[in-house]
Amino acid sequence: MKKTVEKYLEYLRSVRNASPHTLINYGNDLEQFRIFLTPPGVDTPGVTKIDHQMIREFMGHLHELGMEKSSIARKLAALRSFFKYCVREGLLKDNPARLVPTPKLPKRIPAVLSAEEMSGFLDQLAGSKYSEAGRKSRKARRRAGTPAPEMGIIRLEDSLLLRRDRALLELLYAAGLRVSELTGLNLADMDQKEQMLRVRGKGNKERIVPYGAKAAEALKSYWPVRDKLLYENTAIRQKTHPEAVFLNYTGRRLTQRSVGRILKKYARLVNINWDLHPHSLRHAFATHLLADGADLRAIQELLGHQSLSTTQKYTHASIRQLTDIYDKAHPHA
Repeated sequence: MKKTVEKYLEYLRSVRNASPHTLINYGNDLEQFRIFLTPPGVDTPGVTKIDHQMIREFMGHLHELGMEKSSIARKLAALRSFFKYCVREGLLKDNPARLVPTPKLPKRIPAVLSAEEMSGFLDQLAGSKYSEAGRKSRKARRRAGTPAPEMGIIRLEDSLLLRRDRALLELLYAAGLRVSELTGLNLADMDQKEQMLRVRGKGNKERIVPYGAKAAEALKSYWPVRDKLLYENTAIRQKTHPEAVFLNYTGRRLTQRSVGRILKKYARLVNINWDLHPHSLRHAFATHLLADGADLRAIQELLGHQSLSTTQKYTHASIRQLTDIYDKAHPHA
């Protein structure tokens, strides 16, 4: 089974253009299944010996471990995909994982900031200024044990990277990008005159997405910072990624994890109760477009969703927001 799994993962990488994240997850899921089928002193059965009952037992084992239903469903999806590959390669006649039902998942409605909250958050980044005097006064307050006053404007010591951070957050919201699409952007993918992006989504599928004036303004402010990062790191013979749009302080392509940390850092400064992640901005992009009358199919194209049903979850978020507004505003609610 192990060699078949290796061939399957190579097929996902070379033929299906699966993302590194998908390859790692599916590889781990299949290895966990192989270990489950191989107790001490027993050889791993070949793929032809595996039936749906073994897969059911594996699902039950995961449930006993206390695993979330969503995680169990993903592992079942990995098994279905693997055995589908085995059928395609002529190793099996039928896919045994198809006989195993998917755990029923609760319908989750994504939590979304209102348009006013999102605009206020991004506008605070635009209004942030580096202040040496402010930094010194904060240090003096800390030494004296005096609490700092509440900040109406975010003040961060690294004013250069603040411009980069504002640009990437504006673009995430303006274009509804996945974080992998943002970090994968190259300069060649941008048409700054027309304010358009060529985005590579899941399965390496390309789509064209526009972005607005505020994102364009933030990017214009970021370009000198990017040039500085490349120049300084090239001068000390550091390996850089000059093709990438968003760079870290070493001049290399920014990682997805770093983007998540950046967003959390600024969100907590604005509102300690916000627990935002990069996908929150994608949710906000879709929900706010829908609330302002955009066609659902147009939103589907902008998001790069293969199925309209994936896009339709934003209608539930929009309805929930309307309900909240009604409950707060109507005198007889």
